[in-house]
Amino acid sequence: MAELLRSLQDSQLVARFQRRCGLFPAPDEGPCEDGAAPGLGHLPGATGKGRGGPAHGLRRVTASQAHVQKYIVKNYFYYYLFRFSAALGQEVFYITFLPFTYWNVDSYVSRRLIIIWVLVMYVGQVAKDILKWPRPFSPPVVRLEKRLIAEYGMPSTHAMAATAIPFTILISTVDRYQYPFVWGLIVAVVFSTLVCLSRLYTGMHTVLDVLGGILITMILIVLTYPAWTLIDHLNSASPLFPVCVIVVPFFLCYNYPVSEYYSPTRADTTTILAAGAGMIIGFWINHFFQLVSEPIESFPVIQNIPPLTTDMLVLGLTKFTVGIVLIFLVRQLVQNLSLQVLYSWFKVVTRNKEARRRLEIEVPYKFVTYTSVGICATTFVPMLHRFLGLL
Repeated sequence: MAELLRSLQDSQLVARFQRRCGLFPAPDEGPCEDGAAPGLGHLPGATGKGRGGPAHGLRRVTASQAHVQKYIVKNYFYYYLFRFSAALGQEVFYITFLPFTYWNVDSYVSRRLIIIWVLVMYVGQVAKDILKWPRPFSPPVVRLEKRLIAEYGMPSTHAMAATAIPFTILISTVDRYQYPFVWGLIVAVVFSTLVCLSRLYTGMHTVLDVLGGILITMILIVLTYPAWTLIDHLNSASPLFPVCVIVVPFFLCYNYPVSEYYSPTRADTTTILAAGAGMIIGFWINHFFQLVSEPIESFPVIQNIPPLTTDMLVLGLTKFTVGIVLIFLVRQLVQNLSLQVLYSWFKVVTRNKEARRRLEIEVPYKFVTYTSVGICATTFVPMLHRFLGLL
């Protein structure tokens, strides 16, 4: 078993997959200085220039320190397929797909989806900084992404999200809408598989990272499924419910596992938990003040999926555009305001962007910003839709 796990963690396995898909390092690519893997300067024990201890015990891997790798693509079908698939597990997909499902598809399914997504992503992010397993070494692996190099690898949160999202939708809709279950299962498996394979193709994860992410997600879904209805009903709980939704996630963010070197995992985790908390508070506001009619129970009778018409498509895109614009405005306003307040409170120079990474600034400003975004998406956007006659 130990030998099998080591083989699944081997970077050579990822490199062979890339070569089979037509992705090769440029001929001039060789080992980096001091024999360390490029882009792994954030890991403990790394050697070479610039490995000194930073202020506050954290150091960020800057663009000048990161290794910009050249590569050759011999099969553009796989290249564009997996690059697109990788985008299905990134922030752009989350901030478009999750609000779209709530505004245009089914708020009942969307609530469950958001709760499971937040839980899965939090567990995955924390596990990375507890296990501290490195990403595949480069060389031999070709890395196509730069932003996540400063993060650890195990488990793959892309794989976790790509498993949680389609299978949560499948489980939540199978007794709600009339459609062939087999086709729904095929779509879920294909979606998850493409995103998981894209993590190997882009050189960001080993096979074990991906399998670990899938396994953890499946365990979380199985363990939490009996409580999905109970969790959903908490939106109609006491007036103290929003206080718990704010306090608990903020406590988790502020007490995120301490890392010797800076990585974006704490900031990303804060964004996820804050957005989830904001959306859940929005659900509670809608129910408590009866602002938006939202189904709490599933349909008594299984419904047919309505056919997609041109009018429905135009209406959906209009609602989505209006919602995204409002969310963007709220995000910019709250972010700028919260940063100004925190900079003034801690007497930090406004132009000092590195100060954003300090715990006492990064966590509060991101939490306030994305909690506001979540509340806006679930409460104020639907109210605006009604005002504009889009509901």
